[in-house]
Amino acid sequence: MKNIVYILLLYILLPGADVLAQRQTTLFNDDWKFYKGDVTSGEKLATSDQAWRTVDLPHDWSIEGPFSDAWASGTGYLPAGIGWYRKSFGLLPGQQNKNIYLYFDGVYKNSEVWINEHYLGKRPNGYASFYYDVTPYLKAKGKNLVAVKVDHTDFADSRWYTGSGINRNVYLIATDPVHIAVWGTVFTTPSVSAEKAVADVQVTVKNNTLQSSDTRIVVTLQDGNGKIVATSEAKATAAHGKTTDLHVSMAINKPSLWSAEKPALYTLHTTLYAGSKAVDDVTERVGFRTFRFDANKGFFLNDVNLKLKGVCIHDDAGALGSAVPKDVWARRLRALKAGGCNSIRMSHNPHQDYLYDLCDELGFIVQDEAFDEWEIGKNKWIKGWNIGTPGKDGYHTYFAEWADRDLRDMILRDRNHACVLMWSIGNEIDYPNDPYSHEVLNTGRNPQIYGRGYEAGNPPASRLGEIARHLVQVVKQTDTTRPVTAALAGVVMSNYTSFPDALDIAGYNYQEYRYAEDHRQYPNRIIYGSENSRSYNAWAVVDSTEYISAQYLWTGIDFMGEAHVWPLRSSGVGLLDLAGFEKPEYYYRKSLWSNDPVVYLAARKLPAERRRAMVGGDIQSHWNWNGTDSLQVLCFTNAGEAELFVNGKSLGKRKRTQQDQQIIHWSVRYEPGEVTVQAYSNGVAGGKYTLVTSGEATSLAVNTDRKDLPANRDNVAHVSISAIDMRGNINYQAAQEVEISIEGPGKLIGLESGDLASHEDYKASKRKLYQGKLLAYIQAVKPGHIKVTVNAVGLKSSTLELNATEQR
Repeated sequence: MKNIVYILLLYILLPGADVLAQRQTTLFNDDWKFYKGDVTSGEKLATSDQAWRTVDLPHDWSIEGPFSDAWASGTGYLPAGIGWYRKSFGLLPGQQNKNIYLYFDGVYKNSEVWINEHYLGKRPNGYASFYYDVTPYLKAKGKNLVAVKVDHTDFADSRWYTGSGINRNVYLIATDPVHIAVWGTVFTTPSVSAEKAVADVQVTVKNNTLQSSDTRIVVTLQDGNGKIVATSEAKATAAHGKTTDLHVSMAINKPSLWSAEKPALYTLHTTLYAGSKAVDDVTERVGFRTFRFDANKGFFLNDVNLKLKGVCIHDDAGALGSAVPKDVWARRLRALKAGGCNSIRMSHNPHQDYLYDLCDELGFIVQDEAFDEWEIGKNKWIKGWNIGTPGKDGYHTYFAEWADRDLRDMILRDRNHACVLMWSIGNEIDYPNDPYSHEVLNTGRNPQIYGRGYEAGNPPASRLGEIARHLVQVVKQTDTTRPVTAALAGVVMSNYTSFPDALDIAGYNYQEYRYAEDHRQYPNRIIYGSENSRSYNAWAVVDSTEYISAQYLWTGIDFMGEAHVWPLRSSGVGLLDLAGFEKPEYYYRKSLWSNDPVVYLAARKLPAERRRAMVGGDIQSHWNWNGTDSLQVLCFTNAGEAELFVNGKSLGKRKRTQQDQQIIHWSVRYEPGEVTVQAYSNGVAGGKYTLVTSGEATSLAVNTDRKDLPANRDNVAHVSISAIDMRGNINYQAAQEVEISIEGPGKLIGLESGDLASHEDYKASKRKLYQGKLLAYIQAVKPGHIKVTVNAVGLKSSTLELNATEQR
């Protein structure tokens, strides 16, 4: 078995420690056999898989295409179906005589798992993390066979792209028969201040032996410099075949507090002893912080009032589908952070495990969300967004049987993350008439209604409160340290139910106009924006209203699915495009959210009638227009005023005002050359930004975010490819097809242009430039020298060298 991620062999000098604690957690991703289609007796040892394709996980077969309007617009016009995975493996020496768990971070969807022909179980939810104790069914010597059937037959089951397959990491966890349970460590902070903090740790011990065991846990806490700042221990007798909880409490003087600006993390080591022998050790990163929501004052983190400048995200990455390496998300999150974002809404499901680690590290406040629908299916668009007859397939089929467990498991997995500050039990469950309805829909202002007015045949809205109360109870049974929320789309209707009152905090989707009215009518209700448009007014009401603590833009990043009419197959509402490139809208948002100096230029054609300076999809950051074009030039800046120069001629200074949505703009007749904006703060010149007319593209330029590339699948070199003219300027009109070739121990895992209407093969080694750019994802398979060459007809080729290093 290759690619061992970490074997936790921690030599820690603790009182009474005389034996090395061992827990082995290995990535179980390599060398799976895959067959797209159904297989009779696919779990049987006698079934041959020699003709099956060898794949490494995570793997998403839907992204392999092809795109076709025979599939659903909601999920990006990509195929689904049934697939089988198999893997043969032998136990490593360190796994002999151990308790073995097979852990899946997520399989989309309806996974059924066998080990050596023994049926382990089924998990319908494609976003749930789950595991099986496979110890009784393993052969200590020789080969073992794990088989997984994935059934995504109901391809139009979502309102966004989901992918298909074992599209997240799989782990093999080997422990002593007496061990700390999976998700068995609970870290809470009942008391936190700048002077002192108290940490409580609960540890669940499983005893899978045939006799009771005297157990002891030793818990240590290390700061960011590796210094042990606290230690504590507890003892208990663990009955055989049972679980036993042990508790410790620790005090820390002058703790470093986790915040969005300084996300300080500690390392929690928990060592378990059976008798005098150290038998297990679990390590997690944790943080100290206080937070609260106030109905009148908003949100406070560490007693500092803070506006949550958030974005919603889905878990795909364009060319990579839903099988996304950690580095790809790290690059995207760093870009969002640089743009002033400090919060992430995990819409509308639990995401990849490593994404929460990244949010811990980078200082993102996270809303963790469980469901997009409950007991009855929502509309899933097949022919185009809000077009034609919708389908109704989806998670609701399994809700009654699985919702409690899926919700509880999300919390068990994620509860020790410092970044997670909210649990959401649902998104737009109250979308009027989709499916719930109420008589109030015959009156008043009712946005986001599928169909108009009360639909008597639809389920009554009163069910919303009943289900919400139950789900909140499930959350509180597992975690009481965070508020429970939901994103409400039909507040006008939900206000006539007990749904909002069941929540600790109430999210409003696209209903800023209700803030003041509902604050007066429900003064104890904590209201925030859980999903919002990118308009200035949607932000201004948050910025100017003390009791509204948050805005979550729809969305942070373009995503697959929720497409309009073919040939469009993705949503383009993000601040970043599918390749993770910043769009002009990103810089506008940065000018509103960031404290760092911002100055940026964009332009668009003016229609016959003059229009206001609003940010939309027609704005472009180039200066290659037609000679007769009348343009609106827009400056995004957080400086007080700016001056525009066209080919050196000043068009005058203008101030940044609310009336123009904090956008400084000029009407200009296009002329080739150069346009520059100079920003001023209090009369002092600050930053500049220039657009130039580019010439004909003559060559390709390549750049990368890293030259040293560790040889594992977490790490990715992002190679940006641009068509440039003789002066090095990007030609945004360039659309040539670029081909990538790689020499050495590297591989191309995807090419993304950001073009929402492209139907090119995502697994090919060539793709057309879009707006003059393209992104290549490169991974190293072993140490060595990697040479990347890019070619396009009529353009000078370019090369890039990468140094593949040992995996870490």
